[in-house]
Amino acid sequence: MLNTLIVGASGYAGAELVSYVNRHPHMTITALTVSAQSNDAGKLISDLHPQLKGIVDLPLQPMSDISEFVEGVDVVFLATAHEVSHDLAPQFLAAGCVVFDLSGAFRVNDSAFYKKYYGFTHQHPDLLAQAVYGLAEWNDDKIKEARLVAVPGCYPTAAQLSLKPLIDADLLDLSQWPVINATSGVSGAGRKAAISNSFCEVSLQPYGVFNHRHHPEITTHLGAEVIFTPHLGSFPRGILETITCRLKPGVTKEQVSEAFTQAYAAKPLVRLYDKGVPALKNVVGLPFCDIGFAVQGEHLIVVAAEDNLLKGAAAQAMQCANIRFGYAETQALI
Repeated sequence: MLNTLIVGASGYAGAELVSYVNRHPHMTITALTVSAQSNDAGKLISDLHPQLKGIVDLPLQPMSDISEFVEGVDVVFLATAHEVSHDLAPQFLAAGCVVFDLSGAFRVNDSAFYKKYYGFTHQHPDLLAQAVYGLAEWNDDKIKEARLVAVPGCYPTAAQLSLKPLIDADLLDLSQWPVINATSGVSGAGRKAAISNSFCEVSLQPYGVFNHRHHPEITTHLGAEVIFTPHLGSFPRGILETITCRLKPGVTKEQVSEAFTQAYAAKPLVRLYDKGVPALKNVVGLPFCDIGFAVQGEHLIVVAAEDNLLKGAAAQAMQCANIRFGYAETQALI
C-alpha cells in the first residue's frame, strides 16, 4: 500500500485527486494539506467539496514544515502553485518520496523559460534535468523510472496528443504553423475568487494572446512551432481545442487515421472518433482525451476535448502514478 500525501487538496484538481486516491486499491491517504495561511486550514475537505461528503471527511491540515507530514510517505501529489511546488518538491524528494507535480515548476528543462514566462529564477536546474514530463501516452518508459514527474498543462495535453502522432509520422507541412484555438471552462483559473473568473463576468474571450505560458511548453515538447490562442468560456469545466494544419502533398485521410490508430490503439485514455468530432459533454467528469478530425484536400482540422481538471490535471497525474508503480493505467480512474 502506497502512503500518499496530497498538498493543495482544497483546490478543484486537489479534490479530484482526493477522490481518485481514496478509491485506489493500492493507495491510502496519509494527510490532506493546505498552506499554513490558507483560509481553508482546519476545514473538512467534504465541507468545501460536498461530493466527498461521507466518502472522505478528512481535515485540511495547515503545512508549514514538511517534516510533520513526510514520515512513511511514499507518494506526494503537489496540487500547488508553481512557486510553491518549486520550493516543496526538492524537500519531498530529499525525504525519499516520489513526487507528481501538477504545476508548471518542472515542465521544461530550461531555466530561462521560467524567468521569461513564470517571472521567477529557477533555483533547481539539477531537478529540471531529472524531471520527467508526464505526457502519459508518450513518456511511459521514462515515467516508470521517475522520482519527479511534471504533469503537463491542461492545454498542452490536448494539443500534443493531437499533433504528436502527425508530426512523428511526418504528415504535416510545418512551414504552415498549426493553429490551435482552445477554449477552457472557468475552473481552469482555480477556486480563488476574482472578478476575472466570476461567472457573471465571464464571456467568451481570448487571453494570453502570443504570450501564454503554455505556448512555449507546447512548442518545446512538440519540437515544432504553433500558433496557440486560449479562450475563456462561460462554462465550468472542460477544454475544446480546434487545430488547423496543412498536410504534406499527397497525404490522405487514411494516413492520418492510421497515424492516430498506431499511436493510441493501446492507450485506454485516448478515444478516437471514426466519424465526426468530439464535444465537451463527451468528456466532462471523465479521464479521457477524445480526438476526431476532418480532411479536405491538404487541409486538416483536428478537434480534441478533455476535462481540464481530469485528463488536464488530476487524472493524468494518477495515470502517471499508475505507470510509475506498475498498476493498470486506468486504476481508480474508470
